[in-house]
Amino acid sequence: MIPQEIQTVLRTLEQAGHEAYVVGGCVRDMQMGLPPHDWDVTTSALPEETMALFPHFAIPTGLQHGTVTVRSGGVSCEVTTFRTDGDYPDHRHPAAVTFTRSLREDLARRDLTVNAMAMDAAGALHDPFGGREDIRRRVLRCVGDPERRFREDALRILRTLRFSATLGFAIEPETHRALRTQCGDLRYVAAERVREELTKLLCGQDAGRVLEEDPQVLGVVLPEILPCVGFDQHNRHHCYDVWGHTAHAVAAAPPDPVLRWTMLLHDLGKPQCFTLDEQGVGHFHGHHRPSAEMAEEICRRLRFDKATAQRICLLVRYHDRPISLTERAIRRAMNQLGVDGLRQLCAVKRADNLAQHPDYRGRQQEIDRGEAIMEELLAKDACFSLKQLAVNGQDMMALGLQGPAIGKMLQALLDAVIDGAVENERNALLSLAQKMKN
Repeated sequence: MIPQEIQTVLRTLEQAGHEAYVVGGCVRDMQMGLPPHDWDVTTSALPEETMALFPHFAIPTGLQHGTVTVRSGGVSCEVTTFRTDGDYPDHRHPAAVTFTRSLREDLARRDLTVNAMAMDAAGALHDPFGGREDIRRRVLRCVGDPERRFREDALRILRTLRFSATLGFAIEPETHRALRTQCGDLRYVAAERVREELTKLLCGQDAGRVLEEDPQVLGVVLPEILPCVGFDQHNRHHCYDVWGHTAHAVAAAPPDPVLRWTMLLHDLGKPQCFTLDEQGVGHFHGHHRPSAEMAEEICRRLRFDKATAQRICLLVRYHDRPISLTERAIRRAMNQLGVDGLRQLCAVKRADNLAQHPDYRGRQQEIDRGEAIMEELLAKDACFSLKQLAVNGQDMMALGLQGPAIGKMLQALLDAVIDGAVENERNALLSLAQKMKN
């Protein structure tokens, strides 16, 4: 159902003698019974004609490509003139566009048939390339020549994999072959766009399957994953090679970007840490360190924001570190990682374990118990951070401490509280601080 605000835009264009349709992803989602998130309009009206029809509600956001952003009833939509695209010299953007009066020509330039459908204000569907049938068949197929589509805009390669992961659709064989043939052009895609598409892919319902099917494609933008592909772990705990384990671990994690990226990167260091003992059993001692280093490089290269990169790298570094099921150990982990960080680490450990051999998935109860201890500590307001201490910096200054010594003393007091050596009580802490000072 097209919302009233968008219908107003369509009918305003129609009443002025222009064709106008919602197009692309919103039409696809409606055909699938999903709620659309964004609304795009395609029209025979030229950009200046659109601007004239919405004088107070139109913003010229991309006039060179025929795009005007129109605000209607608090809802924004991009209104773009029917167009055909010229050559794509950079494998991402057309050097020029030509406005046309033909809806079919406009739809013919789009990537996939499921994204090449349009609908008018009355709800009539225009589907010249069989997108609705491909939705019924749950297939992703390029409009026209797939090699040409991917050669024009290399980002379409990742978009196709992303749609396969998020929609659960198979990729039509010819489209799949072209995708693999043209994947080298992904080097022309900006890092930010790669990150955005990969994040959406990783959070998809079928992310694990897509990762297993096309590591060589993804390896163009993430070459660090390629040594993991086919790397036999030679360990009874694992029924998959390193890449297979990674794909299953991604699928086992909640669909949160930080968690899914962590699982993608958590074992990158395994191939370089591999050793085989006398019994022929494989080991990966210390693999979390190179994994974290590679994760840091990937986050830098793909231009993650600082907070997200730090959290991903921290979880990769800690993913294999055991946590004792004691209040002391859990409190220390809460101090090091924060409450949210420890919850995320438990999710990481759970996904990592679920991606192992079925006979060795017994750590789930252990992880559950760790989370339960944390919740018990939170319920009784147990002290695990400096801000919870019953003393503060001013108290330390009153004892005669200055500069860095204040922070060191507060940390020592917190350690004592966490270790159970002293209660988090003001007088007890001041007494201990005085003794430690002397």
